[in-house]
Amino acid sequence: MRPLPKTVDRHQQRRQIGEALLQLVAEHGLDEVSVRTVAAATGRSPGAVQKYFRTKDEMLTFAAELAGERIERRMAEVDTALPLRQALRDLILTTLPMDAERRAEAAAQLAFAVHAAHHPRLAAIRQQVDQDIRQALTIWLESAGHATHAPAVADTVIALSDGLALRMLYTPQQQEHLLTVLDHALDTLIRDHGAHTVL
Repeated sequence: MRPLPKTVDRHQQRRQIGEALLQLVAEHGLDEVSVRTVAAATGRSPGAVQKYFRTKDEMLTFAAELAGERIERRMAEVDTALPLRQALRDLILTTLPMDAERRAEAAAQLAFAVHAAHHPRLAAIRQQVDQDIRQALTIWLESAGHATHAPAVADTVIALSDGLALRMLYTPQQQEHLLTVLDHALDTLIRDHGAHTVL
């Protein structure tokens, strides 16, 4: 009796390749990413990788979507029942490169953002992730009673997160100082937008 052929989970295989690509981007930048280097990182042959992604651009597009999923998943785990300032702080902390995993992810996100300036398809993915996060933040702020300024606060939180993540990437030794900057910024943001009405 012949053994049954192994069942290949195509989605899982694609995710493994995408995760390997994210790690490569974080460690070496986009210039070092190719079908060959991703294949080597996953213990596959280039031909095996091309069964799931025909080109480098297809891999990059999928990996960008995967990175966006990770961020949204962590943000969804934040306890929004906390007081507004604490919840916003926890939300921003999920995006900052404060450990190896988030540092790799932030480096990859930065590389994708730079690459997206010249690649409309990647830019569209980045824009959609930003839009989804902004919408989720706005809805949450409105539900907390912050309806008047919700879109502006959401945009400010995203900008604060992006700026701090960038600075932590190239000055990790200033992490404690930058967390203090975050606290000062949140104090100003909450005060300026009348958050006493929602706490």
